[in-house]
Amino acid sequence: MAKKRRPQTKASTPQRTTGEMPVVGAREPCPCGSGRRYKACHGRAAAQAATELVQRPFEGLPGECDWVALRELVPAGTAELTLKGGLPEGVPVVRLATVLPMAWPALRRDNGEVLIGLQNDTASGDISRDLADVLTRALAAEPGKPVDAGRAAPDGPRLQDLLDPHAAFVPEVHEGFEFWLDDAENATGEVAASLERANSAAIPTARLAEQEGAYWCETPERNHLRWVMAHPEETLLDALARLHAAGDSGLGAETRLVGSFRAHGLMVPVWDLPSTMTAADCAAPAASFAKRLTEALGTTDPLSAAERRARSGLTNRQVTLS
Repeated sequence: MAKKRRPQTKASTPQRTTGEMPVVGAREPCPCGSGRRYKACHGRAAAQAATELVQRPFEGLPGECDWVALRELVPAGTAELTLKGGLPEGVPVVRLATVLPMAWPALRRDNGEVLIGLQNDTASGDISRDLADVLTRALAAEPGKPVDAGRAAPDGPRLQDLLDPHAAFVPEVHEGFEFWLDDAENATGEVAASLERANSAAIPTARLAEQEGAYWCETPERNHLRWVMAHPEETLLDALARLHAAGDSGLGAETRLVGSFRAHGLMVPVWDLPSTMTAADCAAPAASFAKRLTEALGTTDPLSAAERRARSGLTNRQVTLS
């Protein structure tokens, strides 16, 4: 008796093997011809690429520590960005901003200036790629128009591909969000109310100009210094432990290194400061600490018992923001 002919299965359906695979709806048949839904076939790789977390999204950019600080620590701040190929016609300047009105991802002003919001939620696990997508769309937007949220292509450019790696990155910290408007003093109605709400929620913050990633802030009970550092984490923890055990981890009288947190792949040590200690008062102690830290980072001797205890204490007080 002849064998029954087996019905054609999904796996035996001829599949597309060449050319760029178009993106379709998750429940639609995959364009490759496998017979499976897109989300279970080629869409799976696209989704994984879109959600995979990049631990250090700003690595390779000038001022990586300041990028992290503007993302996590600074309420109101801006920084001018320099593009690799120069500015397109009609765009006088591109600025990074911590936050934009209505949480817009980007805005192109009437005069052509482009503002990019840094503290927005992003669609994927790569903040750099998402911001590059927003920047690209903002450069092409009509003047006077905000840019809506979107999803960057998994193989789209990143900020590292668009920005000049040799240009200086100099953040400017503002007391409030008046930079949103060309004429903030004459704002009225809902715009004025929104500006007032944003300003009232902003914690007074200042950048230590001589130390990359170091930011002072004022709180009701104590002031703080939060310092984003790009040193390898294990090496930095050892160095901080050496200084802490020796009583050299502070920034002067009544100051204390209280712990650290991780943000975008970098460590951020935090100091408690007296409420009377201003940002200007931090400049000299921070410079002195930077020298002590450099010496401690260069030490390779095994940690002593006291230094190991100090390291354990610092590790136990460490949290991760992203």
